[in-house]
Amino acid sequence: MKNFKSLFVALMLFLGATSFVNAQSKIAHIDTQALLTSMPEMKTAQGQLEKLQKTYDVEIKTLMKEFETKLKQWEVEAETKTDEENAKRGQEAQGMQNNIAAYREQAIKDLRQKEVDVFNPIRDKAQTAIQKVARTQGYQYVLDSSSGTTILAEGKDLLVDVKKELGI
Repeated sequence: MKNFKSLFVALMLFLGATSFVNAQSKIAHIDTQALLTSMPEMKTAQGQLEKLQKTYDVEIKTLMKEFETKLKQWEVEAETKTDEENAKRGQEAQGMQNNIAAYREQAIKDLRQKEVDVFNPIRDKAQTAIQKVARTQGYQYVLDSSSGTTILAEGKDLLVDVKKELGI
């Protein structure tokens, strides 16, 4: 009977240790920033944003040049105009400055929205591929190593597998 109890306790300890080992999570890691920069879609999206930004830059420079030209013209003509006309021109100049500032703010807002619209589908595609590879290989957790912090050395790096999944 004593041997039976000892055998039973040993068996329970063995089962407990086995289930503990089996319950440990498999962890992998991936540098999502490296993945995203290697995706061809990202290069295309960055090109689109750069093109849009250049368009806004050219337009803002044109508006600024027109504003400066008018200011110079008004400075030359200021002595020949009445105080009322000069005051009106001053208000007009202030309005032009406000319009340029508003246009600049709108351009920044549009660029940010375009960035969200263009990059989110790419990030979603990468996220889906990471999840698919992780599930296929039996990983419960995937850590993002792009932040530059050191993570578990034993965890598998999924970057190559996810690139393969994406056809990169």
